[in-house]
Amino acid sequence: MKSSCILALLGSVFTLAAQAQTNESLAALVQSINQHPAGARATSIVYIQCHGLGYGDLSCYGQTNYQTPNLDHLAAGGMQFMDFRPASTNFEDSLSALVYGQTTTPGQSGSVADRLVGRGYRTGLVGEWTLDAEPWKHGFQEFAGFLHPEEGRNYYSDFVWRFQPHVLTATNTVADWSGREVLYENTGGKHDLYLPELFASAMGNFVRIHAPDEFNKYSPFFLLVNLPAPRSADAHRDQFPVPSDAPFTGENWPQPARDRAALILRIDGLIGQLFDAFKKNHITNNVAVFFSSSAAPEPFHNPKMNFLNVNGPAKPDAAGIAPLPLIIWWPEMVGRSHRCVAACTSADFAPTALDIAGAQPARDLPGKSLVSALRNDPKLPESKDLPAVEKTPRNAP
Repeated sequence: MKSSCILALLGSVFTLAAQAQTNESLAALVQSINQHPAGARATSIVYIQCHGLGYGDLSCYGQTNYQTPNLDHLAAGGMQFMDFRPASTNFEDSLSALVYGQTTTPGQSGSVADRLVGRGYRTGLVGEWTLDAEPWKHGFQEFAGFLHPEEGRNYYSDFVWRFQPHVLTATNTVADWSGREVLYENTGGKHDLYLPELFASAMGNFVRIHAPDEFNKYSPFFLLVNLPAPRSADAHRDQFPVPSDAPFTGENWPQPARDRAALILRIDGLIGQLFDAFKKNHITNNVAVFFSSSAAPEPFHNPKMNFLNVNGPAKPDAAGIAPLPLIIWWPEMVGRSHRCVAACTSADFAPTALDIAGAQPARDLPGKSLVSALRNDPKLPESKDLPAVEKTPRNAP
């Protein structure tokens, strides 16, 4: 199967939207209309988190060996948090806090996706999911990615797990489908499909298909992207596979350093692709984009790599948890560059997302909504204006 076919297949993880809508019950449609009265369109939400991205990986947080212009531009038009930390040093607990608002066993409370579905949102998940084997039972209506922790280390995997709703079967019935989707271009040791870029294609397809318009009654969407990069492909050595180490090929750096820097620039480019999708689908203001990291960078095995300074000035707290990058771009609310030094964690995302969606505060969630900070509430001295980032972005939003 050719790459174009694979991309179409993975893209169709987030397809059949029209079929899904025709299968909605009248009660669900009425509920959605009641929740979003005419003229009041709910804000769509995209949360992108990388696995192993450090405070110092981004030039807007102090990286000087290279520039991350798209993310710098994101920060220049939004809010940059200086004391954001995952809820735990354990990835599963941190992911649970993000999705459920707490680190308790998944299922004890509804996920943020479940709650947003109840508000009329279409939900999707791209990338890592390690909490159980079936994210589609936790509010994510569409899924493409990995279900086991070590699967995400393979940048050229020959399969992904998928959940696709409302598939027309061979017997002409419509049913949900889940299972492994073979990526034939990477079988037999071939490296023709680079997974971070494949996930970016799925992300863009989800935005394209579920862009709020008259055909889906302007229903908003929530997309969670758990990018398995930029952690090493091998936990026991420095290995950061990329199709090319450009533009660092000529640098007098260790090869893994050139590869990792090139990987960070590719991640930066994914943000440019996302905003290209926004522009093409006329999504300009009514969307909130979160960009963060789910875990601190793994220590380098070669000390000569440390010049990359991937942790930047971040210092761990008493629990050993170092601050990680968090940028929120929401032009409808923020509009210009700010920094916020107030402490926040991944457990704050669920109440923030519900606040953005116009839901009542969820009393069972211990986290706090960050919407007041995003409004640059004058009662919050932690929020202060920043000068604009004077850089020329590639594929800038």
